[in-house]
Amino acid sequence: MAKPPWSPGVATGIGSMPGTDPGEASAIVFGELPEFPHLPELPERGVGADILGRTAALLVDLAVDLVPSGYRIAGRPGHIHRRAVDLLRWDLDAFEEARENAGAKAQAVKTQFAGPWTLAAGIELARGHRVLTDKGALRDFTSSMLAGLEAHVADLKSRTGAPIVVQFDEPTLPAVLEGSLSTPSGYGTVRSVPEAEARDLLATVIEAAERMTGQPVIVHCCAARPPVKLLRSAGAGAQSLDLTLLGGAPASLLDEIGEAWDDDTTFFLGLVRSTELDPNAERPTLHESAMSALRLVDRLGFNREILGQKALPTPTCGLAGASEEWMRWALVRTRELGKAFLEPPESW
Repeated sequence: MAKPPWSPGVATGIGSMPGTDPGEASAIVFGELPEFPHLPELPERGVGADILGRTAALLVDLAVDLVPSGYRIAGRPGHIHRRAVDLLRWDLDAFEEARENAGAKAQAVKTQFAGPWTLAAGIELARGHRVLTDKGALRDFTSSMLAGLEAHVADLKSRTGAPIVVQFDEPTLPAVLEGSLSTPSGYGTVRSVPEAEARDLLATVIEAAERMTGQPVIVHCCAARPPVKLLRSAGAGAQSLDLTLLGGAPASLLDEIGEAWDDDTTFFLGLVRSTELDPNAERPTLHESAMSALRLVDRLGFNREILGQKALPTPTCGLAGASEEWMRWALVRTRELGKAFLEPPESW
């Protein structure tokens, strides 16, 4: 795998942002995260702009529609599917324009989509069962998504002239592994997916994305107990975690993080809250924002220099639920943390 295109000390976002204007969102990203911007997602626009609809827009020779229970495979593209495709195209146009207006020369550009298990768990077959319950449909869905992703990566690279980094979001993966997803009736649960099966499908999409981009692939899972070992074995070159949720994590999980760091995995560490709990409260200092990362490194016995070399700060999750003012502050603080990781203040 090629060396990561981003340099030490940079920062990036997770993906989603508040609002409905892709031009404004892209301008903010290039203004606050010029070295490693991400293509913004704006789920507030509704159907087709959420994580599942946005990823479904990639599908080749498959389509989705909306039913009362959510997204479902459709026989042909209808209004809902065309809307998702249009929204993604408009986002790309706005991103390209914002880059030109900013005169930015990014080290890399990140684009985010649902990972295969989250996508297959969130979209239904024609009879109402989740795609992941049918191995043939799961295979077809994955192949279709990857075909669309390849075209998207090529398009984004031609528009930006920068290396493209793919991030797969897998918020549903822990539930897939636990077998806690409901069946259509609501009275039962879908069988748990064995770790080996989950790993093999993830490895397939990670390897494919690496071939498309020539860059490490990020897998984002903001669960309290993310499957770090499984993602590492699937070949994820980087993992994105909400570090503020790992308080009291078992030693086994910390060991998995340490082993992944030893194996040259980069961690995107969620350190800045994605929403403001109390607008009247005093905001955390830079040192307070960094404490979760500092405690993790100290507990694992690594030199703190590893944060400048194999870690990037991010918000704890997407910023779709944040106010515009908090969103801007969070991105600025994230960038400040990146610089501090590389050149720690004397007070640290």
